[in-house]
Amino acid sequence: MNRLQKQLSLWLLIMMMVSPLFLMAQSDKSLVRKGNDDYQKGAYNEAEINYRKALDKNPTNTVAQFNLGGAMYSQENYEKAAEVYSATDIKEKSPEEKSAVYYNLGNSMLKAGKANEALEAYKQALRENPDNEEARYNLEYLRQKQQQNKDQNKDQNKDQDKDKKDQDQKNQDQKKDQQKQDQDQKDQQDQKQDQQDQNKDQQDQQQKQDQPQDQKNQQGQQNEQQAQKISKKDAERMLDALKNNEKKTLEKLKKAKKKNARVIKSEKDW
Repeated sequence: MNRLQKQLSLWLLIMMMVSPLFLMAQSDKSLVRKGNDDYQKGAYNEAEINYRKALDKNPTNTVAQFNLGGAMYSQENYEKAAEVYSATDIKEKSPEEKSAVYYNLGNSMLKAGKANEALEAYKQALRENPDNEEARYNLEYLRQKQQQNKDQNKDQNKDQDKDKKDQDQKNQDQKKDQQKQDQDQKDQQDQKQDQQDQNKDQQDQQQKQDQPQDQKNQQGQQNEQQAQKISKKDAERMLDALKNNEKKTLEKLKKAKKKNARVIKSEKDW
């Protein structure tokens, strides 16, 4: 084999060794380009598939990783987009590129409802690139939004406290009104009972006044008979008393006579 043939063989060997690497590099880049075309057409799902294929062939392709985050964000899969941006290797990237990654991470966090994480991402984007006006605008917007929420919550708490106080006062007023109604009802019942008692007394008096004369006379006769009975008893008692006194008097007289008789016998003659 002459010298020319040897050089040609060596060149073919080198080409065979380099060709797979070249084809592999072209393959992941071509997939990224295809994904970009899909993204521009609004075919975000197809773009995601091509970006993932590119990363399967070359996991260090940060362009494919960055664009994959954009495809996920456009599909409103914000939490997955945030995961992709957080995992993007940006150590060797420029400050502007780093700032862009943090800015997109902040947007994804904000859409996912993680305001505090979004705030820190915007701050980091400005640390990497202070000229990132979009990050600055979103940062200020988020700060104002959080302050508004705080003020709103504060006002809401005040309103709730006021509503609670008003409700308590209303309950107290209702309780007082109920007590007053109960007392008024009791007073009315007492007044009604008093009136009923008074009417009853008047009816009793009227019944006595309207009592028939015969019944009155009968009642009078009964009273007179009762009085006569009492008088007769008293008279009998008086008569008994007189008889006893008379008997006692007679006994006294007898005793006196006997005494006088003895005295006369005891006298002497002159």
